[in-house]
Amino acid sequence: MRAVIVDSAIYRDGRRTEGPADFSDALDEARATGDSFLWLGLHEPTEEEFELVTSEFGLHPLAVEDALTAHQRPKLEVYDDSLFVVLKPVVYEPQSDTVTTEELMVFVGDSFVVTVRHGEGAPLGAVRKRLEHDPKVLRHGPTAVLYAVSDAVVDHYIDVAAELQTDLEELEAEVFAPNGGDAKAVSFRGATPGPPIASRIYTFKRQVLEFRRATGPLAAPMARLSAAGVPFVHEHAQPFFRDVSDHLTRANEQVDGLDRLLSDILSAHLAQMGVRQNDDMRKISAWAAMAAVPTMVAGIYGMNFEHMPELTWSWSYPAVIVLMASIVFGLYRQFKRRGWL
Repeated sequence: MRAVIVDSAIYRDGRRTEGPADFSDALDEARATGDSFLWLGLHEPTEEEFELVTSEFGLHPLAVEDALTAHQRPKLEVYDDSLFVVLKPVVYEPQSDTVTTEELMVFVGDSFVVTVRHGEGAPLGAVRKRLEHDPKVLRHGPTAVLYAVSDAVVDHYIDVAAELQTDLEELEAEVFAPNGGDAKAVSFRGATPGPPIASRIYTFKRQVLEFRRATGPLAAPMARLSAAGVPFVHEHAQPFFRDVSDHLTRANEQVDGLDRLLSDILSAHLAQMGVRQNDDMRKISAWAAMAAVPTMVAGIYGMNFEHMPELTWSWSYPAVIVLMASIVFGLYRQFKRRGWL
């Protein structure tokens, strides 16, 4: 069990204190003092490792099942002895331009907070240290931890959305560049050839969809936490959760904007491809028309009939050559004037 415990501490009057080494004894001590709470942080526990936590903290079996299996949507569940919140932190890989989501579960109850983290990209050490440097916030108990964790996750959404916006602007500029319709294009972050632009737009859209799955469903739980009547949430924390909800709304608006812009860019790219294909077809048709004239004339005079006009005329050969060249030149001028060439 010790391997999965990232950190465990008792906070009394907003300050970290030394407590019993066993977290069950630490919880009893925190409840006995009345002004303390235990924060237990776990990372990817197994069912056997989490069994003792379940029995000591009185966690609901459905919430425990969700915490162990992961792959949950962001949600808020209220049980008799605890509050269960699922958050999905987002991790952005700038080298590969990919968005991945991880999972963070928070149990809040009588004098305790249990955080269960799945994945490596959303450590809570920085949140814990920031709270420990602000005892005034920690005096609000487990509610302060829930707020700080939610705020950190949502603020990171905004940072990731800004990075995606930067990459999308680069992709947009590339689409509307003179070579934007080429089958192969230059990568956003270097001069090496990248995949076709249409494929990259679709891949980018999949990343935004993955992002939306993390931010969209979280709106309802945050709105509920910012309202009155949620157990184990201090009433004075409502304005802070409203602030988190406002930040989440901003993140959702940014994600929606990215998705709409991607759709517009894809439509514009496909329209550009259609225009270029039409131009190519007009050029091919123009050259085919110019090639058809000498082919037709040469075909007529290549039939080898005995009685054909101009066969006995000494200037027939150069005259036919001049006629074909004149017609081809006239067609070329006409197509050039109309923009087909």
